[in-house]
Amino acid sequence: MEHEREHLTWQGFGDAMRELSRVIVADGFMPEVVVAIARGGLLPGGAIAYGLGMKNCGAINVEFYTGIGTVLPAPELLPPELDMTYLEGRRVLLVDDVADSGRTLDLAVRLLADQGAEVRSAVIYTKPTTIIQPDYSWKNTDLWIDFPWSWQGSVIEEDAGAPASA
Repeated sequence: MEHEREHLTWQGFGDAMRELSRVIVADGFMPEVVVAIARGGLLPGGAIAYGLGMKNCGAINVEFYTGIGTVLPAPELLPPELDMTYLEGRRVLLVDDVADSGRTLDLAVRLLADQGAEVRSAVIYTKPTTIIQPDYSWKNTDLWIDFPWSWQGSVIEEDAGAPASA
């Protein structure tokens, strides 16, 4: 039996990012840098940066989820590395798609704060299982989320068995 899922459409994504951007502005927080957690935070980070009129963006690469419901023992930083020294003393908005366990978000917030940045976090979804509450969240859910950019999986998975092209 298929479990119920939260399904975010492209239109819903756009609406959510505009709404989150408005909430951030209304809160009086104007970041100097938007940092996305790759991969899930890349599209939300870019959309919020546009919503805030920000061009100063970066990404931190953290791997934790390896599949639906499967995770590594702990989140791991992956290359390429973000220029952390640039963030010292700056207001940083850290963006991800979801705070599920919260372990990835917690690691990234601590890394940026340890660098001397003033960090606030924003996610599309927050789950009740998270160990860290993001500063800004569009919606709470306890369901698995189908994001418009990832629910179909990769074309490599889709074409499994077909020879890879160079």
